[in-house]
Amino acid sequence: MIPRYSREIMTNIWSQENKYQKWLAVEISACEAMAKLGKIPKKSLKNIKEKVSINIDRIDEIEKTTKHDVIAFLTSLTEKVGEDGRFIHMGMTSSDVLDTAFAVQLKESADILLEDIERLLAVLKRRAFENKNTLMIGRSHGIHAEPITFGLKLALWYQEMQRNRRRLIQAKESVSYGKISGAVGTFSFIDPFVEEYVCNKLGLKPAPVSSQIVQRDRHAEFFTTLAIIASSLDKFAQEIRLLQRTEVREAEEYFSPGQKGSSAMPHKRNPVLSENISGLSRLVRSYAVAALEDVALWHERDISHSSVERVIGPDATIALDFMLNRFTNMIDKLVIYPEKMLYNLNMTHGIIFSQMVLLSLVEKGLTRESAYAIVQNNAMKSWKEGLEFKTLLENDDTVNKYLTGKDLAKIFNLNNFLKNLDFIFKRVFKDKKTGA
Repeated sequence: MIPRYSREIMTNIWSQENKYQKWLAVEISACEAMAKLGKIPKKSLKNIKEKVSINIDRIDEIEKTTKHDVIAFLTSLTEKVGEDGRFIHMGMTSSDVLDTAFAVQLKESADILLEDIERLLAVLKRRAFENKNTLMIGRSHGIHAEPITFGLKLALWYQEMQRNRRRLIQAKESVSYGKISGAVGTFSFIDPFVEEYVCNKLGLKPAPVSSQIVQRDRHAEFFTTLAIIASSLDKFAQEIRLLQRTEVREAEEYFSPGQKGSSAMPHKRNPVLSENISGLSRLVRSYAVAALEDVALWHERDISHSSVERVIGPDATIALDFMLNRFTNMIDKLVIYPEKMLYNLNMTHGIIFSQMVLLSLVEKGLTRESAYAIVQNNAMKSWKEGLEFKTLLENDDTVNKYLTGKDLAKIFNLNNFLKNLDFIFKRVFKDKKTGA
């Protein structure tokens, strides 16, 4: 059973309330560390922790004057705490709060996306084994090539999503770094212990070295990884769109009772879910470009990256969360048409066996060039005139010198294309029986 997509789970991470709570967690943790160092009286720390709270309306009101969100945030906290508010943010700069909190948000988003990927992998695996032997034509350049199975196609997608999972784990690791090192990263007015304490408490690692910010190559890696995952989903969705075309109709998105495909044409059943995924993938890829542009900042920092990240942080993670859940549910309910797959496979009158004929002739002693010419000549005639390729070969005197009717019967057997499926599935899923 695939859980329904819940926008609240991911969007809550990027809510104003949660953002300020993350900022507060950084500030409180820093105060705790300072108290351990004897820089803040314990009674002052107690007062701070008891009295601070988030008031979004008050922060917004103050920001209208300050034109600085972190200062507005700190001012609102000081109003609640009173005189002890002077200990909040001691020796810190705005980016200490912003970057450390942002890392926590990205890490939490990655955890949700990893759960999404696990659900998709489970569905791809199940449906791959269901369709392991479901024969269909393989295509290159959009043209019939040789038979594959639909299960093999899904196994390919499963393996790609495994790689995407590993990429996201690495990207999560790369972005899970905070910094509490002051205005230009020199710890001039704050002890390195504070950074270590804060990052440890928030589940991060201290950036080994930072300027005024955590370096944006980390974030570029994260958003580029999201773009790669989105591109994989685009690739899969595009395949469904191609297979659902009326002329092909080998697979189709589930069309629920009461669903409508067109305001003008009642017969339409469109691949709207796949098209939606393809469209959203373009957005996520564009966010990767924006993140790459953020890497090059002036000197120790500027804030040209800030406005970008306020958009791409929530948008890219929310969009990919939606895409992963949508695609998982789509594959879970995807309608497969094995009979149409076989019909399409057979529509070219057997020319899909051309390579096997070629190789058999070579094995019998013909040069590859001569064998290729013989096979191609018969294949082109079969294609052009709609004649059975096997019959043409049986009536070809040159072919008869090398291949008997029994040889041809052995060649024209679809099972020849399935003989190594178990090997491939075992390599992809580790155990061909259980898929574990």
